[in-house]
Amino acid sequence: MKIMAVTDNKHSFERLSSILLEIHPYVDYVQIREKAKSPKEIYLLGERLLKEGIPARKIIINDRLDVAALLSLTHVHLPGNGLPIQPVKNIYPTLSIGVSVHSQQEAIIAENARADYVIYGHCYPTDSKKGKIPIALSSITGIKRDLTIPLYAIGGINEERVGQLASLGVDGVAIMSAIFSASQPLRAVQRIRERCEECGNQKI
Repeated sequence: MKIMAVTDNKHSFERLSSILLEIHPYVDYVQIREKAKSPKEIYLLGERLLKEGIPARKIIINDRLDVAALLSLTHVHLPGNGLPIQPVKNIYPTLSIGVSVHSQQEAIIAENARADYVIYGHCYPTDSKKGKIPIALSSITGIKRDLTIPLYAIGGINEERVGQLASLGVDGVAIMSAIFSASQPLRAVQRIRERCEECGNQKI
């Protein structure tokens, strides 16, 4: 099961760079989701990560297609209210596009529009979605049955919840607070990676 670290829009440029450079060996992707930072700041962050050794194939830019293009990256994630998938694919046919979805119907529509993966949630209560009811975890099974593209779960995920999600067949977990709000982000990621590997070995 793959791990995508999703930034939480709460850290300074320097601190965020430091965390990402520290954790990247233990995750499959880092998604730069920095709504409060300017396009220039996001570009400079991506530029630094590339120069400091994070492979381009690991970096996903949230929403800012222009930044991803300037950095010659191959991954972009579109929020539910973001750019439509098909026109982006028409111009950038080799670009890997992920989409945030909140229902089975949205997931099917995203795949039909040529999305390469979907992120589904939120799966558990989380501070980033205060007051909003999580999705029914049982719905994951039905969505997986209808999709041929990877499905990542998001929302309130930590090392204790990885096993339950693995048993439902998700392809990966997109994790924010359990990493970026942790006092020791590196140790948090290492524990999550260990749990994911245990789930794989147990063939949950």
